[in-house]
Amino acid sequence: MEAHEAFYVNPEFWVALGFFGFVALVLRMKGHKQLGAMLDERSAAIKAQIEEAKTLRDEAEGLLLDYQRKQRETEKEAAELLAHAQEDARIMTEEAKADIAVLIERRTRAAQEKIHQAEAAAVKEVKAAAVNVAVAAASQVMADSLKGKAGGTLITDAIDDLDGKLH
Repeated sequence: MEAHEAFYVNPEFWVALGFFGFVALVLRMKGHKQLGAMLDERSAAIKAQIEEAKTLRDEAEGLLLDYQRKQRETEKEAAELLAHAQEDARIMTEEAKADIAVLIERRTRAAQEKIHQAEAAAVKEVKAAAVNVAVAAASQVMADSLKGKAGGTLITDAIDDLDGKLH
């Protein structure tokens, strides 16, 4: 049988003694309170970070909702601007058509007036030509009829009559 060794020869005894000595030292120096305080500080820091993260998340959600609202408003404004632009384009098109119609009517009237003026000028030219032809024909007829003794009498009577008409 083996002889029992003394307890102080066994290494497990020394490990256990060192462990309990360390625990006693930590307790005596109030290390457990410092360790607790460090854990409490770490816990408080983590809690603060969680609160800050929640606050940031809430702010981000608020910003998201705000931007979504602004996007809807912007889309609505864009649709209104597009509708307004289309209405303006329609009005401008109608005005342009009306202006073109007025311009066409004015130019048509001017062309008709020029045609009437040309017709009147042509009529005057025809009348003038007819008068010239008539005068030439009358001159020829009178020249033929004023030949001889009858023509001389007529010229003398006209000259005598001229003196009365001038005074």
